[in-house]
Amino acid sequence: RHPVASFFHLFFRVSAIVVYLLCELLTSSFIACMVTIILLLSCDFWAVKNVTGRLMVGLRWWNQVDDDGRSHWVFEARKVSAQGGKTSSEAESRIFWLGLITCPMIWVIFAFSALFSFKVKWLVSPSLSSWPCLSQEVTAADSFSLSQAVVVMGVVLQGANLYGYIRCKVGSRKNLTSMATSYLGKQFLRQ
Repeated sequence: RHPVASFFHLFFRVSAIVVYLLCELLTSSFIACMVTIILLLSCDFWAVKNVTGRLMVGLRWWNQVDDDGRSHWVFEARKVSAQGGKTSSEAESRIFWLGLITCPMIWVIFAFSALFSFKVKWLVSPSLSSWPCLSQEVTAADSFSLSQAVVVMGVVLQGANLYGYIRCKVGSRKNLTSMATSYLGKQFLRQ
C-alpha cells in the first residue's frame, strides 16, 4: 500500500550501514565518511519518526511542551476501524519492525566490534572540545575522537526510534515493564 514509504524506511538505514562498512574502500577522507553516515542516520530518524511509522504501522510519537514549560512524551497508535479493516498490510508491518529492530542491533555489534578489535577509530567518546576545525588536517588522535561519534550516533538515533515505537505499540512504561517481566517469567518457567 505504501511502497515509497517502505523503500525509504530501509534505504537510509541500510545505506548508513553500507557506507560504514565500505568507507575505507570508497575514500580516504574520514570526515567525508562521517558526515555522510550522520546525514543518512539523521534522514532515517526523521523519515521513520515522521512518515514511515505512521503510514506503515499506524504509530507515532513526539515530545510536546505545555504552557508551563513541562515536557510530555506522547505515544499514539492508530485506532482500529469499526469495520475491522486494517489500514496497513502485514508485509509492510513486517518490513517496518524488521528494519526497526535489526539495524540498531547491527550498530551495537559495530560498537562492540570496534571496542574489542581495538579499532577505536570508530569508537571514541565524542567530545566537541576535541573536534578539530574541519579545515585542518585530521591527526590520528583527532580521528580517534571523531570516529566514536559515528557508532554512537547510529546506536542513539536508531535506538531512540526503536524505543519510541515499542512504547507506542505496548503502551505506557508500566505496561512495558510488566510485559518484560511476564516474558522473562515464562522463559524461566520453561526451563
